[in-house]
Amino acid sequence: MRYSYYSGCSLHATAREFDLSTRAVCRRLGIELAEIPDWNCCGATAAHSTSHLLGVALAARNLALAGEQGLDVLVPCAACYQRLAVARKEMDQNSELWKRVVRITGRDYTDRVGIKSLLEVLAGLDSEQLAAQVVRPLEGLKVACYYGCLLVRPPAVTGFDDPEHPRTMDRLVRLAGAESVDWDYKTECCGAAQGVSNEPVALKLARDILEVASRAGADCLVCACPLCQSNLDARQGHVNRAYGTSLKLPVMYFTQLLGLAFGFDERELGLDTLFVDPRPVIRALG
Repeated sequence: MRYSYYSGCSLHATAREFDLSTRAVCRRLGIELAEIPDWNCCGATAAHSTSHLLGVALAARNLALAGEQGLDVLVPCAACYQRLAVARKEMDQNSELWKRVVRITGRDYTDRVGIKSLLEVLAGLDSEQLAAQVVRPLEGLKVACYYGCLLVRPPAVTGFDDPEHPRTMDRLVRLAGAESVDWDYKTECCGAAQGVSNEPVALKLARDILEVASRAGADCLVCACPLCQSNLDARQGHVNRAYGTSLKLPVMYFTQLLGLAFGFDERELGLDTLFVDPRPVIRALG
């Protein structure tokens, strides 16, 4: 199984541990990742909110480059995944937009490129194949699976899981031997987009998610978005100061959790780089 790999900007910087754990898990499962040559930002930050054409063109150029590889695109980051999927859908439905994008990028995008989120690809593998890689079952670990805003919505663009009550990540967590807790905030916005322009809003939304997960009995939270992970992990100290709380809930990528169950070392998965250290929780399992 081979894919064009669109890592995106975050996985080369603030979310390097997502890249490390993605590559480790995919390597173990026999998924070959061919990084898209000369890839560019997908436009998930400011581009799509300031210029619709720029937002589409940035994503389309990456799809065109993937098309030259002749492979479907695998995307770990939820925000990147949605931007690429939205751009493809809009160009497929608007021939004039497609022509403008081709002129701007100098690349002839075609709709032959499939776009898959990493979660979708891993959850689509045979359960026995996944279970066979579990050498260190995470028995006793209670996990809150957090999908966020962009991974499964809007369903007309994503469509691989229920937009209100997704379960794909939960199934992977259970295959790893852990318990997926039932909670109500798995698709609520974490406020990452407001983190700079309106921090009080971001802090409140982050607090709500972390508190609901904690009340549900979760030992940790797992996600598939660098923006969500950074917001919920790095801002816990800010949340505690603003609200007088004492939250200390580890926030990991779902690939880090799978990697632990597959027997990878903590450093191989980047667990030592997170703000709220998950290692005491993991080690408490024995």
